[in-house]
Parts: sequence; C-alpha cells; structure tokens
Amino acid sequence: MTNLQELLSKPVWQMTGEEFIFLSKHASHQTETQPQPVTDAERKYVYGILGIAKLFGCSLPTAHRIKKSGKIDKAITQIGRKIIVDVELALELAGKKTGGRK
Repeated sequence: MTNLQELLSKPVWQMTGEEFIFLSKHASHQTETQPQPVTDAERKYVYGILGIAKLFGCSLPTAHRIKKSGKIDKAITQIGRKIIVDVELALELAGKKTGGRK
C-alpha cells in the first residue's frame, strides 16, 4: 500500500478500488471537524415570494402584496432578485398592528 498522504493528494479517478477503500477507511479517522460555534437560537429563513406565501399560508399575489406593503421590510434581505426572509422577525412584525381603521 502507498502512503496515506500520497493517496490524499491523488485524484479519485486515478485510484484503484483497493486504494479508494483503504483511503475511505483510514482517512475518516485522520480528519478532525472544526468546532462550530453554537448559537442559542438558530435563525430560520424562507426564500422568495413562494417562501413568504408558505410562511403566512396565503397565495402568491397576497404574498407579493405583503412584501410590497413594507410591513415586514426589516425581516427581508434582498440582493438582486434573491429574497431572504427571517421567519421569526417576519412573524413578529406581521403580528404588530400599525395604523388601520379605528
């Protein structure tokens, strides 16, 4: 068998079946995962007008009106055509009553 470092640098398509199996068994023990910072509340996001429609349980035209109204603007990040909505903040903002009839 060849050295583990040599196998790690060798492209998979050039490996023999024996080398690939050896690498898959032994390389998983060599690599250590980086610790991920743990947040106490992981944020959830929905994407696009369809995501807004699913979040509020409404039709696509209604979801577009919700976005266009500006009521949940603080929860929306838009880069070009990509729309990203923070679920918790959007639900909180939508629940607040502002203006309207008396």
